[in-house]
Amino acid sequence: MVDGGRERLPREVHVLAVVAFVVALGFGIVAPAIPVFVRSFGVGTTAVGLAVSSFAFFRFVSAFGGGALVERFGERAVLAAGLVVVAVTTGAAGLVGNFPLFLALRSAGGVGSAMFTVSALSLLLRVAPAQHRGRSAATFQGGFILGGIAGPAAGGLLATLSPRLPFLLYAGFLLVAGAVALTLLRAPDRAAPGDPDTPQAAPPLPLAAAVRNRAYVAALVANFGVGWMLFGVRNSLVPLYVTEDLGRTVAWAGAGLLVGSVAQAVGLLRSGRMVDGWGRRPSLVLGSTLATGSVALLAGPPSTAVFLVSMAVFGLGASLLASAPAALVADVSPARGGRVVAVFQMASDLGGIVGPLAAGALTDAVDYQLAFGVTAAVLAAGLVAALALPRT
Repeated sequence: MVDGGRERLPREVHVLAVVAFVVALGFGIVAPAIPVFVRSFGVGTTAVGLAVSSFAFFRFVSAFGGGALVERFGERAVLAAGLVVVAVTTGAAGLVGNFPLFLALRSAGGVGSAMFTVSALSLLLRVAPAQHRGRSAATFQGGFILGGIAGPAAGGLLATLSPRLPFLLYAGFLLVAGAVALTLLRAPDRAAPGDPDTPQAAPPLPLAAAVRNRAYVAALVANFGVGWMLFGVRNSLVPLYVTEDLGRTVAWAGAGLLVGSVAQAVGLLRSGRMVDGWGRRPSLVLGSTLATGSVALLAGPPSTAVFLVSMAVFGLGASLLASAPAALVADVSPARGGRVVAVFQMASDLGGIVGPLAAGALTDAVDYQLAFGVTAAVLAAGLVAALALPRT
């Protein structure tokens, strides 16, 4: 158990949280415009899905390479480069006149996104003091959550004005975020001895050593489950479940997702301190239990009230799962994360890719309840891994 006091976090943590907010805000703004813009090229719904999945796919396959770049060039340089890549490709995508070029630019944007995400998380976990890693992770994730809540509403309005406008605005947001990072994050040559990016810093932990550590494996399993439900099933299956099984309108689906996001944002206010003060293992156990139980509720008879409760409880569990696994990774690899952090991020991305496909297939073959039951089992695997951790 470590101290979860109220000492101030390093400046880099707050800077990274602001950058995360700007990135998530811009991503939320552009998301509603993608289907409308793609359909303007005269293509079908399959092409719309391809435009969305190509970004996620290339983000996943390039994450490990992004980790290698972090180990070689440092977090700050890779972070700034990643933001520039996404900014340029997104702005250019908003100006193209055909689908193949748009798809190529979106795919390249996924590479830049992986560079940003891996380097930002690696830097965050390196600068955060051991006794405040949970708080630091919660602060960083809070930026993403708040940006993700605010972005889609503005994006829908902008897309009605022009489907190209959100892309150009997102590119501008990313350039602002890159400028903030370069200005407020200390450059390597000005860092104090022992700070990240200095020769005195310890070498990265080999990935082979990390995967032999039960804490790291537990973090991977938990993050896979988070990606499966939070970034996959919740966004793809839940809206269809609400309209088809519950017989409600899409507005009810949006309300449920909003309830979950707000609950997660509120939970993040305390989850970081719990992870630091209460301990990694009990926090991970509680978060996995809440997440598993909330999704298991959806495997029962359809009920609108149960659905809303499920989304709220899952949001609370997700707030702990946004802090505890990341803190475990930092405990295992306190030096420059690189590939260790990249694989951790890839676990979530893989869950976000596999989850919707598997749940969709199960729904088509049987029903929504089986799909949610399997999703609960995936989250339960994280609970089992948490229970297997040492108590200290």
